[in-house]
Amino acid sequence: MIQLITENLEKRFGRKTVFSGLSIKTDTTVLGIAGMNGSGKSTLLRCLAGLMKPTTGSVKWMMNNKELERAGLKNSLGYAAPYVQLYEELTVRENLDFIIKVRSLKDNVLKDVLQPLGADKLTELHYGDLSTGQQQRIKLAAAIIHDPEILMLDEPGSNLDEAGKDVVKDLVEKFSSRNRMVLIASNQKEELALCNEIIELSKS
Repeated sequence: MIQLITENLEKRFGRKTVFSGLSIKTDTTVLGIAGMNGSGKSTLLRCLAGLMKPTTGSVKWMMNNKELERAGLKNSLGYAAPYVQLYEELTVRENLDFIIKVRSLKDNVLKDVLQPLGADKLTELHYGDLSTGQQQRIKLAAAIIHDPEILMLDEPGSNLDEAGKDVVKDLVEKFSSRNRMVLIASNQKEELALCNEIIELSKS
């Protein structure tokens, strides 16, 4: 079981407070972070992922009743967002092979990851030559290639057609059915409909 606990979480940039007093305790399998543009969804997701330090407050991840340390969270986390980019000059295979080597994964995982995302025919194309929708599928592949326990998706349906959005839905349902935790930051009704619990952020 995975549990997320935050206490009085606050993030400020200068005099601007993005969110404050945010306390969360949940073990739901699909957690939504909702709010209009500028409400702090991406900032909160980055704080929860350990990619950004909150101004005050704490973030704790528990797995099987044991707290995940920073290294453990890094190994257990997958993250996909519009602002996370891969190397444009490399092919899809080269980009993902790099991640496979860094994470010391088995070489044969590539096809098993790409095929369900409808991206198995893109392996020899340069990432920079892909459409934005195709790039989004590869970002999802990069996020799940190590079969993470926690999957964070920031606006996962951005630039995807209906078939691509169905891929996201299937991915979320697959992770949820295996008692993994998925966090979705979005203001799209169809994406928030996948969530069991939703945190609503208001724009300051």
